[in-house]
Amino acid sequence: MVKIVNMEPLNPTLIKITLEAPHIAKKVKAGQFGILRVSEDGERFPLTIEDWDIEKGTISFVFQIAGASTQLMSYKKPGEYIADVVGPLGHPTDLSNAKSVCVVAGGSGCAIGFPVIRELNKMGVDVDAVIGFRNKDLVVLEKEISALTNECIVMTDDGSYARKGLVTEGLQSLIDSGKKYDKVITLGPLPMMKFVCKLTEKYGIKTLASMNPIMIDGTGMCGGCRLTVGGETKFACVDGPEFDGHLIDFDEAIARSTRYVPHEKKRHEEACNLFKKEVE
Repeated sequence: MVKIVNMEPLNPTLIKITLEAPHIAKKVKAGQFGILRVSEDGERFPLTIEDWDIEKGTISFVFQIAGASTQLMSYKKPGEYIADVVGPLGHPTDLSNAKSVCVVAGGSGCAIGFPVIRELNKMGVDVDAVIGFRNKDLVVLEKEISALTNECIVMTDDGSYARKGLVTEGLQSLIDSGKKYDKVITLGPLPMMKFVCKLTEKYGIKTLASMNPIMIDGTGMCGGCRLTVGGETKFACVDGPEFDGHLIDFDEAIARSTRYVPHEKKRHEEACNLFKKEVE
């Protein structure tokens, strides 16, 4: 059992959970993830590790309520427990030879990108960020990211805050201003990352995309997280989670990601109904 140290809502859709996991906190690096189970008979699901504290022996994840497991986890309180967490898994973000980097993230991808930005800042790398959200109410980590970057552009789909438009427009404006990046790192929804990679490909900018498909065992044996990268089958849990964005078959990845949406929605509703019955 893993103790919950803190639960912190970041906006109406995102929650930050901090767990007591000293064995993971000692080893984790930016870009790696963990696989969690809320209950012993529950499903295994992956979340990128957003923060960690070696002295306190804690790790943190930011999650969005999408299915039954994340719904049940959102009901938990500090001092309670989840069944287990395994990690750190996957390869750390490749920050080698980086001199000028732009991190482009959308929604919950901003939480995934935060430790990468923090590590780049520690390395003395010139780093900019473009972060995007549907509207003003969903903006997270703007102050934290702005403090670690030379320039942080915030985009909202509806224009209710900062600049109206897509993250690709923010990135284009930085490129048009004369910024010369040797690497772009993109994190967030698959369609967003697809078009970020299409843009950077035009300029020949090396781009890493953080992939987060369905994972079960975290060892590559189940095959649930398979992707096509450069015409070859890769497994996000052991080969990734980051890949060359110009080689990823995004259309295939998007099609596979929507396959279980109806089932996920049904299980989400069942979890909500079960909780309502327990509290009545």
